[in-house]
Amino acid sequence: MMSLLPDSAPLRTRLKRWRFPFLRRLAKLFRIPAVRRFRLSFREWMPKGLYARALIIIIAPMVLLQSVLTFVFLERHWQMVTRRLSLSTVQSIALLVDVYQSYPQDANNEKLIDMAEKDLGLRLQIVPGGELPQARSKPFFDLLDTTLSEELESHLGLPFWIDTVGRSKYVDIRVKLDDAVMHILARRSQTYASNSQIFLFWMIGTSLVLLTVAILFLRNQIRPVVRLSEAAESFGKGRPVPADFRPRGAREVRQAAIAFLEMRNRIERHVEQRTTMLAGVSHDLRTILTRFRLELALLGESPEIDAMREDVDEMQAMLEDYLAFAKGDAGERTVATDIADLLHDIANEVKAAPHSKNVEDISVEIRNRDLTVSVKRNAFKRAVANLVNNAARFARHIVIEARKTGDSLIIKVDDDGPGIPEEEREEVFRPFYRLDDSRNQDSGSTGLGLAIARDIARLHGGDIVLDESPMGGLRVEFRIPV
Repeated sequence: MMSLLPDSAPLRTRLKRWRFPFLRRLAKLFRIPAVRRFRLSFREWMPKGLYARALIIIIAPMVLLQSVLTFVFLERHWQMVTRRLSLSTVQSIALLVDVYQSYPQDANNEKLIDMAEKDLGLRLQIVPGGELPQARSKPFFDLLDTTLSEELESHLGLPFWIDTVGRSKYVDIRVKLDDAVMHILARRSQTYASNSQIFLFWMIGTSLVLLTVAILFLRNQIRPVVRLSEAAESFGKGRPVPADFRPRGAREVRQAAIAFLEMRNRIERHVEQRTTMLAGVSHDLRTILTRFRLELALLGESPEIDAMREDVDEMQAMLEDYLAFAKGDAGERTVATDIADLLHDIANEVKAAPHSKNVEDISVEIRNRDLTVSVKRNAFKRAVANLVNNAARFARHIVIEARKTGDSLIIKVDDDGPGIPEEEREEVFRPFYRLDDSRNQDSGSTGLGLAIARDIARLHGGDIVLDESPMGGLRVEFRIPV
């Protein structure tokens, strides 16, 4: 039995021929440089916030729908009604002209004037031997003037003059006859669909009411999203989540807030467990090192004993660095800290350190009067001190500059040392990485200073960048949001 349906393979081929060339042409259109530039500029012009985009999603269809309705109403209904009213008025005027020209009238045309007012609703005056006024410029967007002029030209065929804007309630029409000028005043409602403005006012009024309600409801829906982003940003900077933060809003937003709180709790439990474990390891290792010191003290004095004491001190310093790097100081709370005082303390401590014997000058420059920022004070001090200590091992002159720019705190450490090659400026942040050239690590360093500093900077939501210093050495830029 033969199938009445067409073969499916040719049908799919025809569909592909119809669809894919269109898609290819559309893709080629978007690859045109002018179209690509327009897309990029349009993307830059569009708002980036969720609240503004949601408003556009609500407002754009409403404006488009009302624009279409208004266009259809004005072009079809309003224009049609105006044309019919104008046609009726012009037919009445044509009737008065025919009566005046075809039938004898009384001396003052009183009967014709009375018939025009009672039967046709027009005020009529006939001026013998009169002339039409000078022609006026027509209004640009006046539907009545255009429509009435067209009807007078097509149905009268006589010279005429009209004024549709001079009087508010009447339309002034003057027709030139052979021996006189017929002056007609017609009510505007007879020639013009004047109630269309009511439609526009109602449409605009209801749109404003709907938009106000939509904006109020939308703002209440966006607020929980903003609160969630603020809480996530605060947690990312190492600060506590606001105490009044709780899941609110729509179901999806509540689920996201609950997931964020659970993630925060898991991270805090993990950090707490790691800190507790490291504290135990630190206590055990410090106990062993203390026992070594006591045993060395009982052995008396000799060059070999002094060398062993130096090894124990180096092991102690290395242990502190390892624990600081592994711990990350994540359990510390943020406090308001005067950065200027903190930097002066760091400069004084570094000057007094044994490895800074070649340093001639460490200057601190504060660019803002009030430089109080909420940070984890001990961790922040350790990070900046590591940067200054790193410079003090290789330079003679060090400049520490601090300033607040916009929503960021920037600390720059410049030195006149040998610097770091550009291709290795990112590698030095790796734990235990050692340079083989100018900034080779000495025996008193563990290779964790920059790694600890960047870890603390990122704990505060910032970062550290290395660059060439104007002093000829290395510039370290420490930046955190405030």
